[in-house]
Amino acid sequence: MRRLPRPLISMTIATLALPLGAAAQAQGLTPLATFEVHHNLPQELAPDETVTAAEIITASADGNLLIYTDSPAQRLGFIDITDPSNPGAAGSLALDGEPTSVSVAAGIALVGVNTSNSYTDPSGFLGVVDLESRKLIAQCELGGQPDSVAASPDGTLLAVAIENERNEDHNDGKLPQLPAGDLVLFDLAADGSPSNCDAARHVDLTGLASVAADDPEPEFVDINSAGQVAVTLQENNHIVIVDGTSGSIVNDFSAGSVDLEQIPTEQGSLTANGQLSDLAREPDAVGWLDEQRLVTANEGDYLGGSRGFTIFTADGQVAWDSGNALEQLALEHGAYPAGRAGKKGAEPEGIEIWKERGLILVGLERAASVAVYRDGGANQAPEFLQWLFTGVGPEGLLAIPQRDLFVVAAEEDDPEGGLRSTVSLYQWQDQTASVDITGTDDSGEAIGFGAISGLTIATDGTAYAVSDSAYPEARLYQLDPSTTPARITSVTVIHEDGAAAEGLDLEGVAPRAEGGVWLVSEGNPEQGRANEVIGVDSDGNIVERFTLPVSIAERMTRFGFEGIAALSSNTSKASNTSQEGSTPQTGRLAVIFQRPLTDEAGSARLGLLDPNSGEWQFVAVALSEPRSDAGGWVGFSEITALEDGRLALLERDNQVGERATLKRVVSISLDDATPVSAEQAPPVLSTSEVIDLLPVLAADHGVIVDKPEAMAITGNQLLVITDNDGVDDSISRTQLLSLTLPDA
Repeated sequence: MRRLPRPLISMTIATLALPLGAAAQAQGLTPLATFEVHHNLPQELAPDETVTAAEIITASADGNLLIYTDSPAQRLGFIDITDPSNPGAAGSLALDGEPTSVSVAAGIALVGVNTSNSYTDPSGFLGVVDLESRKLIAQCELGGQPDSVAASPDGTLLAVAIENERNEDHNDGKLPQLPAGDLVLFDLAADGSPSNCDAARHVDLTGLASVAADDPEPEFVDINSAGQVAVTLQENNHIVIVDGTSGSIVNDFSAGSVDLEQIPTEQGSLTANGQLSDLAREPDAVGWLDEQRLVTANEGDYLGGSRGFTIFTADGQVAWDSGNALEQLALEHGAYPAGRAGKKGAEPEGIEIWKERGLILVGLERAASVAVYRDGGANQAPEFLQWLFTGVGPEGLLAIPQRDLFVVAAEEDDPEGGLRSTVSLYQWQDQTASVDITGTDDSGEAIGFGAISGLTIATDGTAYAVSDSAYPEARLYQLDPSTTPARITSVTVIHEDGAAAEGLDLEGVAPRAEGGVWLVSEGNPEQGRANEVIGVDSDGNIVERFTLPVSIAERMTRFGFEGIAALSSNTSKASNTSQEGSTPQTGRLAVIFQRPLTDEAGSARLGLLDPNSGEWQFVAVALSEPRSDAGGWVGFSEITALEDGRLALLERDNQVGERATLKRVVSISLDDATPVSAEQAPPVLSTSEVIDLLPVLAADHGVIVDKPEAMAITGNQLLVITDNDGVDDSISRTQLLSLTLPDA
């Protein structure tokens, strides 16, 4: 049974996440817009060929201009958010080095720039950028490689963490690896520029940590209203408090360690039955809650990472720790990166404190999400409020209180694939961002899910979904779509001969008259895996298997079976007759192929299987031409039967974000079609558009995903679910679209 974090004054650990009901509230953050940062590249840098990224982000004093570091392009980027629902490209500034962090004081952007020749010869400078002219007006040498930059709330002090990071390929990444890092302090003039550019104060941080004391690697800095600088030494698992005026060390303490239970620990697994002991927290980002408390995001590095966040008192006591809460929440929201289960899980990396609203915002790099908590005060545990989905690799978090805005910079950028680095804007409103599906059983335990690839609703109203090969085990989910959000209530692992079935890539599911379900598994000739129709009983055991005729199978590409529908007697005469066309038969299965056979351009096969005889017949369905300027391909990804006898198909291109141009539901009719045997040329059926999904997918103001993959009918509602690829360098949100079917 899930236990709630209890409010205690001192050493407390939250054992499990708060239940979803805690997020039910009148107010919260809701998305306004998403900006792809490649729009800020100059004309001489081709966007489709240039890696660019928004990493650390800040804003001008009036909150109308965003400023972010673009490390791969070695630029400082600007976004005009005068209208936050319509952010605009405001250009970029080339820098002679790699920008790592940025902060703003008055009208000046202060940028840490890494110019290191090597790990053993680190260097860098503080760039002073005038925001009105967008020009670099001064440089202050730092004497090492900067990582984090923070200005004090009153704009009189700047702290720079000089990390001098280690070489992970040297000595297995173990410390020490000199030269040591330190902390650099600048005094700021009224205009925001450093007044001691040539005489900055360097604070020696050696001799403090119990881990590699002679090689501190400062990671992140934040300054409270009393001018105290909190510095995390991530690899040293240590935190230092420094007086910003004098540069003297006020306090230092170990970040400590935790024991975790009920988390996934096996690579690729969503099962939260693992335990980890004595994990060093190794904090990354830090933020002051007030003058007496600070919060760390415990990403971890080479010693551990506790997969959570911690509230410390300024004297080094643990006031509260999230325990396994973030892992459980990521599972519950379908955002768990199972490929990282054996490493650092959801990987909390960023922290932002929105003091005016009492919020703690935790960025989860691998879960592509932000967990929103409300600070409970010095004697209370924080309260989980909301789960936000972001772009891939959220790196920079920023609250803009004067405009009630929250901003997330997501750094992962794939020019070739089209999933670009983004800046997402959210606003505090009388509504919250949409969470379409969660996974919890009746006792409130989290059920991990993701990579949803097929959906069906049985005659008794039970909805079933499947996930694809993103996970090592084939998973069948039971879904309740009547709740808001819809809820996955149970999961069954598919078995054969008493063991979990292996080598399946489930892409579709349909009710089975004898009980249980029919599944389709997509084949891959390169891996020796056949396309199969699989009968599964009500306990999840495989009881039947059907493969394609050899003459079809040998012409398959890796884009094989993508959906299955059970046909009723009213679907069409053609689909419910034997090969001779004389004997009506119910119980036939329609299986849609994703893309053409090797010698059949322009259409994809639709196979009609009689499971009583194992006999196949075929027609073909015309595919649209790609519409995207990026090219790519178009294929089908699901099939379901409509009540009027037609078949509905999901047709989509393989493009994401701004490149996506074709995501729709189409219909076909088998009336007057004559299915043929495997050796014959099939008739090609034309499609009619039922619903254009692009406006619906774009309505939440996030990145348009490339994979609407699952579809089913309930009454006059068409349900469509997107595939998040198991949160493997992908948008983690699973969207559930509920659409009213238009009249035929």
